[in-house]
This record gives sequence, structure tokens and C-alpha cells, in this order.
Amino acid sequence: MTSAIDSFLAMLAAERGAAPNTLAAYRRDLESAEEALGDLVAAGQAEVASLGATWASLAPSSVARKCSALRQFFAFLVDEGWRTDDPSRALPRPRSRRPLPRLLSHAEVTAMFERAELEAQGDQSAPVRLLTLLEMLYGSGLRATELVSLPLSAVPRDAPFLTVTGKGGQQRMVPVSSAARRALSRWLAVRGEGGRVLFPSTSKQGYLTRVRLFQLLRGLAARAGIDPDKVSPHVLRHAFATHLLEGGADLRVLQTLLGHADISTTQIYTHVDSARLVALVNARHPLAVRTKQG
Repeated sequence: MTSAIDSFLAMLAAERGAAPNTLAAYRRDLESAEEALGDLVAAGQAEVASLGATWASLAPSSVARKCSALRQFFAFLVDEGWRTDDPSRALPRPRSRRPLPRLLSHAEVTAMFERAELEAQGDQSAPVRLLTLLEMLYGSGLRATELVSLPLSAVPRDAPFLTVTGKGGQQRMVPVSSAARRALSRWLAVRGEGGRVLFPSTSKQGYLTRVRLFQLLRGLAARAGIDPDKVSPHVLRHAFATHLLEGGADLRVLQTLLGHADISTTQIYTHVDSARLVALVNARHPLAVRTKQG
């Protein structure tokens, strides 16, 4: 069984360029199914159907993720001749609405920047690094992993763009604002020598971890008077996308900037914008105001 999982993960890495975090998630889902059913290579439809009861306490989104992993795994087994049938049709099909991303208002983002700039005035290494991280998360819409693992070679010299390697090993060019370039210059001046990554660390990977980035942002939020539970690297990426869309950005351009393989992933931000428009109409439209007064 382990060899089948290993072979499947090796295929994902080699043929689809799956990231290490993706591979680890697939392994966890497949090994947990193996614990419940035994050898997945020999599992029949009845055994596979029983997973619905095993997962009854999980959120629909978690069940959907596990089902996706198993469907791909069983298809791989059939393609490779490990088995002749695909029992994945017996998997549960949870109905889950994709939740709208958490949002930060323009005022909240401004408060975080004002606090970060205030703390970085003394040109101490840690505050300047935090300001740079914030500028690049909100100003370029980078994923947390993309940001912390940026090599020094990705830093622009003359052109205002970064070369980023995203999911699946796909590279894209993302713009760097003038403010972010100034912050980068300040960070490079205090960063010190050595290492090939932009944000070096003593971690196993050699660069700032995603967990540490998360902690730094929440600490900054608290000092800026914002509920820390509202803030994460991904929330700032959402803010980048939503605020661009509000400003009139084209959805296809936004897809390119975010590194989404499928436009349907980007379309979540149209729902966010629509939700805000509905709230605005309900709060400000003359008919709504008259209804409240009546």
C-alpha cells in the first residue's frame, strides 16, 4: 500500500509539479483512508462508501478535499494497472458553498501600514523586514510560501517586477509598487550578507517560515488596534485582489497577478464585490432608507 501511495505522490511531483505542501496533504488524506479501510488497492465500493460515516463529523470542505485525493488516487491505480475498476463513485459528494474570503477594509490596511512604517523609522532589521513583507503581500498579492521563499535573484533591479514561482512550479511576473521597492531597498541595506534567499532565517528551510510570518502579521495587527483574528497572509492577498477589483481591475488581469490556473478561482472576488454592493444598496438606497423610517 505504501508503495502505491509513494508512486502516486511521485507522479504528482514529476508530472504536475505539485508543491511539497500539496504532497503532504495528499499523503495525510490517503493514509487516513488506509487506516480506516485497510489496503486501498483492494478496497471495494462498499468499503469506500463507508468513509461517509467515518467523515460525518468533518466540515463539507474537508470531506470534499479527501474525496478529491481519493478520486485521483484510484484513477492513478487504474491507469497504472494496480486495479481494473475505480470505486470512487461510491465516495460521498458533499455540497459545500465556497465561503467568501475574510476581508480587511481600506482603513484597516492603512492602519497596519501606518503602524509598520512608524516602527520601521529607526531602521532596525526586524521592523524594516516586517514593513517589506507587508508591502509585498498587499502590494503584489503573493502567497505566503511564495513570499518567504523568494530568492535574492527575484528582486528587481530596474524593472518594477518580481519573478515568482507559484503552485506547480509555474512562474509569473508580478508588479512591485514604488513603496514596496523603497521598502526592499531599506531591507537589503540592513539584511546583512550571505544566503540566497531574500528573507533568511535559522529555520530548517533556511528562510522565514509561513508560521512565523503569520505570527508577525497578527502581532502587527494587534499593535495597530485591529483584531488579530482577522489578519493572516492570505487575508492580505484577498485584500489585494478585492481592492484591485473594486478599483476597476479586469478579472483576467487579476487571474494573472494571483497566479490562478483557472479563472473560476478568481471569480470568488466578483462575489465579494457583489456582496458589498448589495450591502451598500440595502444601507444607502432611498427605498431602503424609507423602509427603515416607516
